[in-house]
Amino acid sequence: MCAAVYVLSTVTGYVLTSALLLKCPTLLHRRKREPFLSRHISHRGGAGENLENTMAAFKHAVNLGTDMLELDCHLTQDEEVVVSHDANLKRATGINAQISDVAYAALPPYLCKLGVTFQRECFCEGGEDKRIPLLRDVFDAFPNTPVNIDIKVNNDTLIKKVSELVVKYDREHLTVWGNANNQIVKKCYKENPRIPVLFSFPRVLQLLGLFYTGLLPFVPLKEQFLEIPMPSIITNLLMRKTLFKHLTARGIQVYVWVLNDEEDFRRAFDLGATGVMTDFPTRLKGFMDGNGLSKLQ
Repeated sequence: MCAAVYVLSTVTGYVLTSALLLKCPTLLHRRKREPFLSRHISHRGGAGENLENTMAAFKHAVNLGTDMLELDCHLTQDEEVVVSHDANLKRATGINAQISDVAYAALPPYLCKLGVTFQRECFCEGGEDKRIPLLRDVFDAFPNTPVNIDIKVNNDTLIKKVSELVVKYDREHLTVWGNANNQIVKKCYKENPRIPVLFSFPRVLQLLGLFYTGLLPFVPLKEQFLEIPMPSIITNLLMRKTLFKHLTARGIQVYVWVLNDEEDFRRAFDLGATGVMTDFPTRLKGFMDGNGLSKLQ
């Protein structure tokens, strides 16, 4: 009988403490500093409105007032950091070659029309800008715009060079980096812990386990940004207002990607997501303007 009472009181105490810290996490954890807040995020610069990852796309998004540019980085044969999603150039340029095997000056231009990855049967036709840009071109052109960098390959030199560029342009407070691969995120954090990192996929799974067992409020988190892909099975488990509130109270921003229609925009913001990543920045801006949303809210 005494043992049962002890177990019951222990479990009850754990549940009540977990619930309290889930709602008020700053009782245990110091809130992370948020140098910027991003509500409107342009995926690959807005791949549904301009050719993805081009300077034209980034300029269009920034002129619209996007809060953040999302882009992808690779390393060329001559070790230039370029902005491109695919390791192979076939889909984007028609040339079957690895970026890592081609010098920057020899990179082919983008095709005139590219499929939009997260929008079925949708293609984007580009204008005159079909050049694969350097990461430093983006930093030069948009010195005050936060940038979300997806490190596409597990390459120590790429990680080091991206970090050096971020430091050179004084952008540690305006940059977040990482990848779904946990090894890449670990290397990013080790290379420069002052640049905020994303949750990798294994860490997302760990986050889920912690949340559903009630352990999350007790565990410190080094990451400052959670990106939730939609749709997926993982999304259904993660899309919880209670989880979003807990993370944002700890200074961790929650982004949902890649959303391209108003119904999904509304669902994400209603659940308390910090921001939405989209291929259609004009569409998202129209939705936010029409619903009184801003990064200050």
